[in-house]
Amino acid sequence: MSFHHRMMLQRYGLGNTTSLYSTVLFDPIFTPIFTAVLGSGGFAIGATTITYASIASAIATTALSIGLQALLAQTPKPPKPEDGRSPLNQAIPFRTYAVGRTRLAGARMMCEAVGSNLYSVQAIAGHKIKSFNRFYLNDDEVTVVDNVVQALTTGGRYGAGSANVRLYTRLGVNPETPYAELVSALGADGIWTNNHRGDGQASLAMRAHNADAQDQQTAFPYGAPSPSVEIDGAVCWDFRDPAQSPTNQNTWTWTRNSAIICAWHLCFNEFGFGLDYTKALLPVIDLWKEEADICDELVPLNGGGTEKRYECNGWDTTENGPKSGLNAILSTCDGHLVARGDGARTLTVGKFRESRTATLSDADIVGHQVQYDVLFEDECNRLVPKFTYPATNYTSCDTDFFEDTAAQLSAGRVLTQEGSYEWCHQWRQARRLGKRDWLRLRQKVKGSLDVRLSGINAVYARWVRLETPNRLPRLDGKLIENRRSVLALTKGGFSMDFVEHPDGIDNWTPSTEEGQQPPVPPAVNASNIPTPVINLIQAKASNNSVYIRVVVIDPEEDSFIPVVRYRVADIGAGTPGAWIEQSFPDAAPSGGYINLNTNTVPVDQELEVQVAFKASNGKYSNWSVTEEVTSTADPTPPGAVTGASATGGVGTATFNWTAPNSGNYAGAKIYWNTVNNFATASYAGPPEYGASSSADSTARSFVAGTYFGWIVSINHSGIEGTAVATDSFTVT
Repeated sequence: MSFHHRMMLQRYGLGNTTSLYSTVLFDPIFTPIFTAVLGSGGFAIGATTITYASIASAIATTALSIGLQALLAQTPKPPKPEDGRSPLNQAIPFRTYAVGRTRLAGARMMCEAVGSNLYSVQAIAGHKIKSFNRFYLNDDEVTVVDNVVQALTTGGRYGAGSANVRLYTRLGVNPETPYAELVSALGADGIWTNNHRGDGQASLAMRAHNADAQDQQTAFPYGAPSPSVEIDGAVCWDFRDPAQSPTNQNTWTWTRNSAIICAWHLCFNEFGFGLDYTKALLPVIDLWKEEADICDELVPLNGGGTEKRYECNGWDTTENGPKSGLNAILSTCDGHLVARGDGARTLTVGKFRESRTATLSDADIVGHQVQYDVLFEDECNRLVPKFTYPATNYTSCDTDFFEDTAAQLSAGRVLTQEGSYEWCHQWRQARRLGKRDWLRLRQKVKGSLDVRLSGINAVYARWVRLETPNRLPRLDGKLIENRRSVLALTKGGFSMDFVEHPDGIDNWTPSTEEGQQPPVPPAVNASNIPTPVINLIQAKASNNSVYIRVVVIDPEEDSFIPVVRYRVADIGAGTPGAWIEQSFPDAAPSGGYINLNTNTVPVDQELEVQVAFKASNGKYSNWSVTEEVTSTADPTPPGAVTGASATGGVGTATFNWTAPNSGNYAGAKIYWNTVNNFATASYAGPPEYGASSSADSTARSFVAGTYFGWIVSINHSGIEGTAVATDSFTVT
C-alpha cells in the first residue's frame, strides 16, 4: 500500500472527529511539508528563526506538585528531608547536590576506630558549597568552636570527662586540603593519606575520643556520634549581576532564588542537564532576569514585614536523574519551563502577565477535547500543602489545608490530595503555592487542543487567550493555561493540555489567607531549654536608622531570657560578618507571643537573625532557625517622575523622563507591557540611577511590536514611587 493511500485512509478515519480535515480531499502537498521537517528550512518567531529540524525538541511543561498528577506522570522525587539526618552507609553511594539552605549528612567515605578514637569522613555534596552553618550529633545540635564541640548546650554529652568530639569541614574547592589530623593518625596504614583530598567535594570529618568508663554513658548515650550539618549549598551564576561571569565560578554567589537555581541546574550543575548556557540562556536572558526579579519580589505578611515571593532549598542524589530536581525546583515557584526548538529554555514563574500570553484562533486549532466538569474519581475537595520545616529540624510538615465543605457534603466524603513543595522551607510560601494549585484543581474546564504549526507561539506561552467563536464558542475570549505541550504531527502539529485560568489566582490577602504557623513540638536540649520559634521578622525604620522587630512564640516560662543575635550576611566575597548579640531580660509575653525590638542595625543590608533562650544559670538553648531580613532605611516612596516618554526605533526604544525634586530620589525603573495594564507589566532592569530634578534617558532592547511603558521612581532603599505611563511606542 502506498504512503499516499495510507494517508488517505487515515484522513477518512479522522473525518468524524473535531478535525478540520476533509473526508474527501487529500492534498499531496501535505506529505512534503512534514517530510521537510527534517530539512534545513525554518520560520520566524519574533526575531528568532526556528529550523524545522529543531521543532521536534519543542516542549512546554509545568511543575508537578499534586500527588495524583505526579504519580500518573511517574516523575521521580527527591529524597525526603528526614533522609538527610543520618549518613548513608553504602559501598558506592550516589553523589549529592544541594541548593539553598538545607540539612544533610551525606554518605560515609571512611569510618575507622584507632585506639580510643573514632575517625569518620562524610561526603556532603559533590560540588563546592558556600558554608557550613550548624552542626548536629545524632539529634542534638552542638556548638563548634575551633573544631571542638562545646558542651555548653548538651548537658555533658560529647564532652563528659575525657570525652571530646572534633568536627572539621571542607567546602569543596579544587584542589582541596587534606584533613591533617586524620592523615597523622591513619596515613601510615594507607587508610587516609594526603592524597585523600576530595577535590571539588564538600565534606565533613569527625574525631570522637572515648570517655572513661564511668562517663561513657553520659558522653555518648546513643553510641557512636552520627554527624549531620546545615549548609548553604551551591553558589550560582546570578545573570542579573554584571560582576558575575558564567565562566568564572569564583564570581558566583549563594542564592535561594528559584529562577537562578533553575538556570544553574539546567546549565551548570554537574549532575543536572548539562545544557550549553550560550544556547539555553543567553538568547532569552532578559526573560530569565524578569523571572528572577519576580521571585525576589516582597510579599506582605500578616502582622507586618515581608518575605520573598519564591525561594528554593533542597537536595537530591544522582540516583534520581536531573528531572527529579528540576520538578522540585519548579514546584517552589509554580514554574512553567519551555524547551524551544532553537535550544533556548524559557521559564515563567507563578505570576500572570500579559507579556507571557499568546492567542489561538479558530484557524490555529485542528481538533479539541474539552471537559466541562470533573469525573467523581478525579474530584478533590481538600488540598494539603506539604513543605520542609526548618523549625522542626528539617522534617516534612503540613500547612493549613484548603477545602470546599459544600463539595465534601455533596460527595459524602473528604477527597484529599497533597501538594508537594518539599524544596520550599517557608510555610507562608507553601500556602501561596497551595492556593494556586487549589484554584486550578477546582477548575471545571480542562482538556487538550490540537494546534497547527501556525499556533506555535501559543505552544511556547504559558497563558493563551482563545479567539474561537466557531470551534469553541463557550471558551471564546477565555484565558487558559498551557499545562503541557508536545510535538504531535499526526494531530496537526502540537498537542496542548490546558486548564482554564482561575480568576484571582494572584490575589493574596495575608490576614485571611496566610493561615496559622504550623505547630512546633517543644525541642529542648540536654539542659532542658526549648529552642525559640520565630513567627515574624521585620525591619522597622526610625529617623534614618533601622531596628529589627522579632516576634517569637511564648515558651510559657518566665525564667527564660530571650536573646537576639544578628550579622550582616555578606561583608564581601560571600563572607558573613560577626554576630552581634542582645538580651531582653524585661521582655513580657502578650497574646502567646514575645515582641523583641533590637538596637539600631546596619542600614540597607541583608541581615541574618537568630534567637535563643538563656536560663538563670547562664546556659543557652539552641539557636533558632536563621531568618533573613533587609534593613530598609527609607520606607517612604520618592515623588513621581515627570515628562515620561518612550520612542521606538529599530530593535530598541528610548525612554526619557525628568526626576522629581525629592531628597530621597535615587533612580528609576523601566516597565513595559504589550497591553495598557501596569499590573501585569514586565520589569526591564537594571535601575537607572540619577540625581533629583535631572533629565534622564536610557534605551532598552525589544523585538518588533507595539508596547506600553511606565517609569517608576525609587529611593535609596529600592522603595518604588508612583508609576508614570509613557506614550505607546512601536519597535521595528
